[in-house]
Amino acid sequence: MDLDTYKKIFSEEDAVGWDVIDEVVDALYPNQEPTHYAPDFPASLGGDSYLDGISVYQSDKQEPHFHFVTYGFSNLYYDEKSAGGDYSGFGFELTFRLKKTGDKNVTWAINFLQNIAKYVFTSGNYFEPYHVFPANSPIRLDYNTELIAVAFVLDPELGEIETPHGTVQFLQAVGITSKEFQMLKKDFSIGKVEELMGHLRKDNPLLITDLDRK
Repeated sequence: MDLDTYKKIFSEEDAVGWDVIDEVVDALYPNQEPTHYAPDFPASLGGDSYLDGISVYQSDKQEPHFHFVTYGFSNLYYDEKSAGGDYSGFGFELTFRLKKTGDKNVTWAINFLQNIAKYVFTSGNYFEPYHVFPANSPIRLDYNTELIAVAFVLDPELGEIETPHGTVQFLQAVGITSKEFQMLKKDFSIGKVEELMGHLRKDNPLLITDLDRK
């Protein structure tokens, strides 16, 4: 999209990128109002929350799970300098699928996604499919889990979209165990991560994270 077309269609009040994300996710979850978490003290005001928000949807596909979608890695608002770009912001948003259990606490996952955002925004490093992010601890601190890192894949339902600011990939974070992470560390390669994700996908096509997985 060229700048003239961009200026004709949108105004400074439009959340251009945010609205496109909403359209795509709303099509996946029609008639569902997500639970939305917006930071009380965003990084723009001196806080530690680098994402503008995280929406949580309820899905029964494959098995009941929460589906998290971030807002903030891509360019969300009216920005003439970004019109027609190759990639919007960092070129991705994160998603996360968490298996439902008797414990309905999802705040830890919100904080975990915000911590990943803090790393990205403070380091300038970004993620692509089959990259790995080590948590250096269990991904949920108050839970007895063997998951200590996440690998990233294209979300199997949301995939990749084009926005007026450029491409956005929905990268799904997938929990990996300490044993799996140590195996990857021995001789790390994108191919080994892809192979691991393919193995997990056989019994778990949506790559839903289960904190109790061994």
